[in-house]
Amino acid sequence: MVRIGIIGKTNVGKTTFFNAATLLNAKISTYPFTTKVPNHGRAYVQTLCVCKEFKVKDNPRNSVCVEGWRFIPVEIIDLPGLIEGAHLGRGLGNQFLKVAMSSDVLLHVVDASGSIDEEGKIVEPGKGDPVKDYYQVEKELVMWFKRFIEERRKRIERLMESRKWDLPTALGFIFSGAGIEPSIILEALRLSNLEGKKFSEWKEEDLEHFSFALRQRAKPTLIVANKMDLPSASENYEKLTKEFGERFVIPCSADAELALRRAEKAGMIKYVPGEETFKIVDEQRLNEKQKRALSYVSDRVFGKWLRTGVQFAINFAVFKLLRMNVVYPVLDEKKLSDSHGNVLPDAYLMPPNSTARDLAEKVHSDLAKHFIYAVDVRTGLRLPESYVLRDRDVIKIVAARKK
Repeated sequence: MVRIGIIGKTNVGKTTFFNAATLLNAKISTYPFTTKVPNHGRAYVQTLCVCKEFKVKDNPRNSVCVEGWRFIPVEIIDLPGLIEGAHLGRGLGNQFLKVAMSSDVLLHVVDASGSIDEEGKIVEPGKGDPVKDYYQVEKELVMWFKRFIEERRKRIERLMESRKWDLPTALGFIFSGAGIEPSIILEALRLSNLEGKKFSEWKEEDLEHFSFALRQRAKPTLIVANKMDLPSASENYEKLTKEFGERFVIPCSADAELALRRAEKAGMIKYVPGEETFKIVDEQRLNEKQKRALSYVSDRVFGKWLRTGVQFAINFAVFKLLRMNVVYPVLDEKKLSDSHGNVLPDAYLMPPNSTARDLAEKVHSDLAKHFIYAVDVRTGLRLPESYVLRDRDVIKIVAARKK
């Protein structure tokens, strides 16, 4: 399952984002380090289901279909807030950084309203600097990489000598727990102009340049500009997009999304996460406070930013940064069903360049072991095991029967 890590300083709204995405009641507070340990939960990435294209009523097993939108589960982790010196163990830094490095993609939440100071304490909106906050957290991530390598320098050299490994292979071995492939390490070596330079000759600045490049390549990151409904947020959002590019900064109001999802769960409104509107089911059931809250969301969030940004951020991270494709395996290509008659039962997130055999392995190891060929349900064409899957493929796997 895809793992998304939520990073950022304390009090930027990480736990509210987590709750909005999962509806789990992780503790929310304005005190620094309220999140003492990582909160693990299940969120969903949203994509247009193929059920409408095939004009069928589906009944998913591993995912959910809501009004033609398929929601596929992903793991999401709310990490303890980061402060300066985290890579040295200050605050909850070591715990934060280890978990962050095990994520596939990171959502870096910043307080766009500028309501926190350098230590993560609440201040008057506009006094904080989300651009500076971003760089402070990123510096800690880079320094963690640097320290991680420094502490294992002799081990890396021994691996290269005893096993006759090159540097990317040796570094890939020590970073294997973080899911960093040797190919990524090779890219970082090229970006830092260290390809071919002996590891034993690396100077302090070489290690820092490499750590920076590795951070950039290893863990794709999206900036989530939270608290966009508060004063000063628009001005700071412009600063963030100017500094980092509009494409990689998502405006967000996690508070608004959490309110909408709770209202939807209580049956007060109809709301599909990610949509640009909601509908009140029965206005007479709402008290004045609830009416004001929904009006606030409609005016200050949807009226200005079109969406709350929570679902959009998750979708962007999975489909744009990780470039995942959604593939639907079926057993019966005519009925689009599995052996129990479930129509379009499963939707799998497959990494780029995944093959038909990779899909078979994802479904069941025996299916991959006895793989014969695959079938493109739309065209009826037979596909070899090396066929590279595309987004929205509906695939039948044909395998030999076990003796």
